[in-house]
Amino acid sequence: MAAASPDTLAALMPRIAQGDRAALRALYEATSAKLFAVCLRILSDREESEDVLQDVYVTIWRRADRFDPTRASVAAWISTIARNRAIDRLRARGPLARSEPVEDLKIADDQPGADARLALADEAARLEACLAELDERTRAVIRTAFFEGVTYEALARRMDTPLGTVKSWIRRGLARLRGCLER
Repeated sequence: MAAASPDTLAALMPRIAQGDRAALRALYEATSAKLFAVCLRILSDREESEDVLQDVYVTIWRRADRFDPTRASVAAWISTIARNRAIDRLRARGPLARSEPVEDLKIADDQPGADARLALADEAARLEACLAELDERTRAVIRTAFFEGVTYEALARRMDTPLGTVKSWIRRGLARLRGCLER
């Protein structure tokens, strides 16, 4: 499926919720490269990323009926599932596990980049405006944790800051973001 629009992806979700395998296949073809990149960025292991990606689509299949287009776009919803599953897998490795970024990996994908699609969406513009209202430190930790897929533990190590402090910054920043987005 070439460059599926957000509306096209949203139209697939009710079909998937009803058990339409062709709709899941279409969603997979439109999004798997991006979700694999999310998993690989967090896990830095191709085989584990493939396993997590499979789990992501099983989760989508089972929970498609829970998708709420008023709360998030399909891309945001499935990216969150992928990010959370990859972080869960990373945590399962144990406390000494570290995720090193994969910098030179090129994944073939003929779809427009996520940045290009998000830049066109009103949702992304609102989010950017709200992020701009946060102080630089809070904005940086939120971007690193949620846009780059870095775990809170790894972020605390990078910043040489206690984990609880980093979690507090993120929790307070997310509360301010929520308030801004609800206005």
